Amino acid sequence: MATLLHTITLAFWFFIPAGVANATPIFAAQVPGLRKLYAPLDFGLRLNGEQLLGPHKTWRGLVTGVAMGGLTFWLQQELVVHSAFFADLVNYTWMPTLLPQWTLGLMLGLGALAGDAAESFLKRRNHIEPGQPWFPYDQIDFTLGAIFASAFVVMPSLAIYVVGLILWAGIQTAAQYVGYWLGIKERPI
Repeated sequence: MATLLHTITLAFWFFIPAGVANATPIFAAQVPGLRKLYAPLDFGLRLNGEQLLGPHKTWRGLVTGVAMGGLTFWLQQELVVHSAFFADLVNYTWMPTLLPQWTLGLMLGLGALAGDAAESFLKRRNHIEPGQPWFPYDQIDFTLGAIFASAFVVMPSLAIYVVGLILWAGIQTAAQYVGYWLGIKERPI
């Protein structure tokens, strides 16, 4: 039981930068100075009459999301270094020594947003309008992207990847319901 709890904790901890990166574009769009920096990630290009990604995928969201993923990972490292609780909880011995550790946060952020963009691309090809739900892909897109991108930097155990995917799909579903109740989202899922 302790091993399963430890795996769940590590999976949650590992994907926090990706989760933060995934949520950041929603909040960045509300910041007055950033609001006017709207530019579609797909430059408005179309394929078979449909936009490649849709209007919700922006350069503002990509840049702020990746930056927040990196910052989040840096904060996590500071907690591990300066807190005995987190040092006992999280073991970074599997981190590569050839790359700076902050690279992982950026890769998790970039992967999360690339996974979200890829899912939007597939939604457009399936004629699903921007903002419309596509269960369960809306819940796993950012985690799958983070798994793929982080694999270029580090390879945690398969258990952390699988548990993280399931755990963060649940967190994403709960966050979507909260967003709906707060009036940020039009639909709960």
